[in-house]
Amino acid sequence: MKRLAIAVCCYAVIFAAAFFAALELRFDLNLIDFANSIVRNQVTLRPRPGFVTPFQIEQLIYAKDVFRSGLMIVVLLKLAIVFISRDWLRRLRYSTTHDVAWSAGICLISGILIACLQIARQAMPQIPRGVIIIDTVLSAGAVVTARVIANMLRTMRRPGANAQASRTLIYANGGDAVHLVTTIRSSSNRLRVVGIVSPSDAAKNGVVAGVQVFDASRGLEQIIQQTRAEVLLLPSQLTGRTIREVSEICRRNGVDAHLVPSVDEIPSGRFHLKMRDITIDDLLRREPNQLDLNGIRSVLADRVILVTGAAGSIGSEVCRQLLTFGPRRIVLLDQSEFGIFQMEQEFESLHHQIDRYKCQLEFVVEDITDQHAMTRLFMQHRPAVVFHAAAYKHVPLMESNPQAAVRNNVFGTRALVDLSHKFFVERFVMISTDKAVRPTNVMGATKLIAEQYLHSVSARSKTRFITVRFGNVLNSAGSVVPTFRRQIEEGGPVTVTDPEMQRYFMTIPEAVQLVLQSGAVGEGGDVLILDMGEPVKIVDLAKDMIRLSGQEYPTDIDIVYTGLRPGEKLYEELFYETEVNASRVHEKILRAPRAADVNPSVVEAELLQLSQHLHASREELREVLWQVTSRIVNDASAAQPAAPGFLLAAYTSAPRDPDNITKPDKSRTTRRGAA
Repeated sequence: MKRLAIAVCCYAVIFAAAFFAALELRFDLNLIDFANSIVRNQVTLRPRPGFVTPFQIEQLIYAKDVFRSGLMIVVLLKLAIVFISRDWLRRLRYSTTHDVAWSAGICLISGILIACLQIARQAMPQIPRGVIIIDTVLSAGAVVTARVIANMLRTMRRPGANAQASRTLIYANGGDAVHLVTTIRSSSNRLRVVGIVSPSDAAKNGVVAGVQVFDASRGLEQIIQQTRAEVLLLPSQLTGRTIREVSEICRRNGVDAHLVPSVDEIPSGRFHLKMRDITIDDLLRREPNQLDLNGIRSVLADRVILVTGAAGSIGSEVCRQLLTFGPRRIVLLDQSEFGIFQMEQEFESLHHQIDRYKCQLEFVVEDITDQHAMTRLFMQHRPAVVFHAAAYKHVPLMESNPQAAVRNNVFGTRALVDLSHKFFVERFVMISTDKAVRPTNVMGATKLIAEQYLHSVSARSKTRFITVRFGNVLNSAGSVVPTFRRQIEEGGPVTVTDPEMQRYFMTIPEAVQLVLQSGAVGEGGDVLILDMGEPVKIVDLAKDMIRLSGQEYPTDIDIVYTGLRPGEKLYEELFYETEVNASRVHEKILRAPRAADVNPSVVEAELLQLSQHLHASREELREVLWQVTSRIVNDASAAQPAAPGFLLAAYTSAPRDPDNITKPDKSRTTRRGAA
């Protein structure tokens, strides 16, 4: 109530003064004469050049009468509008452009309302139209000026001079740079902005928010030396390539580089400066995806969606992003009890968001290879869309466990595909991998066979079966990044298989965004391939992570090369030869050309052959797997694929112990472009 009382008094003074000034300006009155006529209730004119005419006296008397009769009604009417619009709750010190426009709009509405009442002549004294217009302009100008001055005083205030404040450069363009400068000035005494480095040419060599702007084309290193900067701040939405280049220059010059989260990344209402260290995700981030949100929403909204592998890295992120598209129900399916428990706990903390989207969540612990359980699940929930992310993906582990890989990746997928066809699912999106292209390992071979089965069923089904193929994602369970992080925390060394090994990388959120987009644009039988950008050398990734941990290679932590593991390639590929002319259906999604229709009887015969060898030795199962894979690759490529490491023994005269699998030579490992 105290704040309301103060606001009412301030607004009343501003509106009364504006009304007084409007009358004074409209009738060209002397300020002192007009004030005396109101306060003392007498009309006296101060001596002025020339004669005092009766008309001037009449104007003064008329203005006095209008002020006395109209002041109370005008001020009360404006105060009522301010109260109803809650403009008084908008803090002056934190005024934004939106607040300024809102306050000016309130004054304009007040003026229009007064003019309308004036025309209607209902309980309203006669006020000249010119006075109403001038009063509206002056009221708006006064309120806006008050907000601007209060905000300027706040941003110009420095909370205690600190001689030890770090000299800070900001690497950002216009709006982002201004936001950071004003935030630092108003809330931090540890940083002192000495310059802005503009990556674009918009404001180069100018001044923004009172700070010198440097053109980035001059060279960041030179600017750092000229300004003697100690800290450099970057907005977190910059691309990974830019962050990598800038952080490397900062490292060479002894400057601490930090990212500042965007407002979207900060859960609190008002922005506070919050720096964080650069992570490996930041170095590999690309330009944000431009998604067709309406298109995605049209296929997901108000539908029941089944996500398999929902506790995994990709599946869990699919569930998180699905919430924003308003599905009626999400069924989270995984065979990991602990994983589903963690997902349940996570989504319980988001119950407000879930309630807002009116989405039901079902947490199911089942195995996709259990035909009866999956049938019961489809009968109970009747999903309209299925995102199939469940798979065994660890390459060396699956080399030793081919039965588990075939059972889960091939026959688990077949069970879901058959049920989706039987229950008329609208869309079925399977997450595949670049290791399915000319596979040299068990995991890649099983995913290729799963792709083939989807293709064979899509030709005779009303369900849109869509395959989405992409490379590695950062920070997924069992991937190289958590392994490197653990080795660095333990003091090293970091183990890399080969100095020439390269992989495609993408952050998990970006990959899932494109998976959802693929589900919206894909047609039945499509193989959609995500544009992964440029491949990254694993050894460079290891060096970046060592540097980001605050240590140096090889002084603090060394890198040890261990040689390729069974089934590994030096280079991964995303396309077969027949797919290199893929067309773009999105800026980061390519559609592989349609291959010839797959003969379902051939596929069924091959699956039968695999099922008959599920309980045979691992070596026998590998041989059958290679035979099936060879047929598929021969159909998709003009070249015969190199025999993978786990299959070389099938073509040698000397038998090998299936329990003692050695690592293949590099000469036997497929390189980029090799068949």
